[in-house]
Amino acid sequence: MGNTIRALAAFIPADCCQNYVVRDLREMPVDKMVDLSGNQLRHFPGHVCSFRELVKLYLSDNHLNSLPPELGQLQNLQILALDFNNFKALPQVVCTLKQLCILYLGNNKLCDLPSELSLLQNLRTLWVEANCLTRLPDVVCELSLLKTLHAGSNSLRLLPGQLQRLRELRTIWLSGNLLTDFPPVLLHMPFLEVIDVDRNSIRYFPSLAHLSSLKLVIYDHNPCRNAPKVAKGVCRVGRWAEEAPEPEPRKARRYALAREESQEGETPALPLLLPPNS
Repeated sequence: MGNTIRALAAFIPADCCQNYVVRDLREMPVDKMVDLSGNQLRHFPGHVCSFRELVKLYLSDNHLNSLPPELGQLQNLQILALDFNNFKALPQVVCTLKQLCILYLGNNKLCDLPSELSLLQNLRTLWVEANCLTRLPDVVCELSLLKTLHAGSNSLRLLPGQLQRLRELRTIWLSGNLLTDFPPVLLHMPFLEVIDVDRNSIRYFPSLAHLSSLKLVIYDHNPCRNAPKVAKGVCRVGRWAEEAPEPEPRKARRYALAREESQEGETPALPLLLPPNS
């Protein structure tokens, strides 16, 4: 019965009802963390803004679409999770939290990010996956300390050339977008360690052998004719990943054609580079 009442209270934006949902949260937690995830909140509990020393605030999996200006009082906040909510625009107050290192914005309805996001110069990790982005916002390229960018499951067709300014970027996740070509800007980012372009529409991969820091490239579920060539020791996940030597594009096309013909019940001419397990 108590859980039912709390669920009903969460749908009413009155402060008294919202405070009932978090009634056990009366004073600053010892671990400087507040986790209100999955509480069906539609209105941010204002009294949390009084916890000035708060370092971590998790608001995931609620029904929030706005935040109060008073949130700006939490100037020690380093981690803010707003994923799985109903934000159509990032509240401006978030851009005033200059100590933020990790910002989770995934699974919302964001079509863009405000230019004020550039004020978050301590940001190391940014999650914007599963939103409504048709392009990567230019402001992302101004986050000079960014190390990890999750931008999968959007509608990105290309990446801005300015992305190569992010010399601290080590991991970029782009799975589930609308890329038809491997983003050229990534070829000029030798400091990248992980590249994920799984589940796109890329048909040809250029050589990545010159990316000296690369450790992992994920390119599965693309209609590609070849695997990206990589330096020794780099792990590949995708078609032809275990082949050696690396198939040339022309021979790879012949192999793909032979596979298609064999599936139609015909007997194809044996390709020169047919893998031993086929």
